[in-house]
Amino acid sequence: MKAFVLAFGTRGDVQPFVALGRALVDAGHEVLVAGPACYAPLAAALTVPYAPLDDRWNRLTDEPHIQEALATNYRGLKAKRTAVEVVRRTRQYIAAALDDITAAVPAQTDVVVHHTLLPGQHLAEALGVPSVPVALQPNWVPTGAFPCPMWTPAWLPRSFNRLSYRPAALVPQMLLGAVGKHWRARLGLRSRRGSGDPFRRPDGGPASVLQAFSRHVLPEPADWPGYAPVTGYWTLADEDRGPSAALAGFVDSGPPPVYVGFGSMRGLNPESIGEMVQQMVDATGLRAVVAAGSGGIAMNGANTDSVHVVDEAPHDWLFPRTAAVIHHGGAGTTAAALLAGRPQVICPFTGDQPFWSQRMHAIGVATEPVPQRRITAERLVDAVEATRSDTTMPRRAAEVGELVRSEGGTQRAVELLLEICAARSSRSAVE
Repeated sequence: MKAFVLAFGTRGDVQPFVALGRALVDAGHEVLVAGPACYAPLAAALTVPYAPLDDRWNRLTDEPHIQEALATNYRGLKAKRTAVEVVRRTRQYIAAALDDITAAVPAQTDVVVHHTLLPGQHLAEALGVPSVPVALQPNWVPTGAFPCPMWTPAWLPRSFNRLSYRPAALVPQMLLGAVGKHWRARLGLRSRRGSGDPFRRPDGGPASVLQAFSRHVLPEPADWPGYAPVTGYWTLADEDRGPSAALAGFVDSGPPPVYVGFGSMRGLNPESIGEMVQQMVDATGLRAVVAAGSGGIAMNGANTDSVHVVDEAPHDWLFPRTAAVIHHGGAGTTAAALLAGRPQVICPFTGDQPFWSQRMHAIGVATEPVPQRRITAERLVDAVEATRSDTTMPRRAAEVGELVRSEGGTQRAVELLLEICAARSSRSAVE
């Protein structure tokens, strides 16, 4: 099997696709992962063939007015205008990335696996191969069991649960606008009704969707169709990227620290967040590894015996060595904390983060969420203390971690891709 894998987004979005690429190589298949240029070193470290794509989208959150809108989850008229700007610029940057994808297409590709916000279905149709969209969040496959996690208000009646997924289904088309249609034309394809829907095959049937999260975190509703299996998380079996000597020395020099990091998220006042983190350390007596990330946490002063600041940290190595993981609730970081089996404190910003924070609390591995817009030093201290005073939480986190690790989600995804390719070959033979 020769797979072309299209990744999009920040580190937590891209790493699962790189993990899939590594698993495909290990299973003896050919693969090329195409993703944001800034993550080429990640793929290189794992010897996964990688085609760098225009990654200007990933730098949008460096801009102060966009940071401000994200910190409020796009509340208010000003933030709504910013959201429109983000959509417009995202279309422009995706158009550039699609040009890069066109230039990178491997010969004799058997399957196109793609992030839901990249229109991989057009390329797959042009190549005459299956298109397999990947759902990193449960936003795309309708169910009556719960509303769409991305934006549905809590007060929505249960009878509207399935309907709440309709806006999500339109997001790829609305986000891309005419970009997808233009790319389709450049690929030599004629316009047809429904071509912008990544969840439909050219013949109108449902496309196979791989849902890359855990059934132990979100049990599969009875009405989810068989063509949308939940595989488990896509993880790297052996992460070669270890810690720096300084980080390893800090972790080994005392009791397990807490981890504090908000990934690519940046709030309105990183200095204030840094002060809150320091107050939490002082009040609890715990040590902390603080990942500054994209600048969401600004710590004053040099490293001390109680606080070690890094730009980023190898989650797979660090998280199992912590007392608790304090993070923003992104899908990738949440998965890493789950796999590590450590208690969590989640401070969500936007998007799917509030959903994951509520879900972690519901299964007993995290405290009640502490939304970024409501965070205070006192609330942070109380949440961290709760991970220690609630004796069931560490035990429950360890139990769920063992269950999630046992799923083998990456290997299951490889098996399913083989089945999808085999089924396509059988249909072609009949036709």
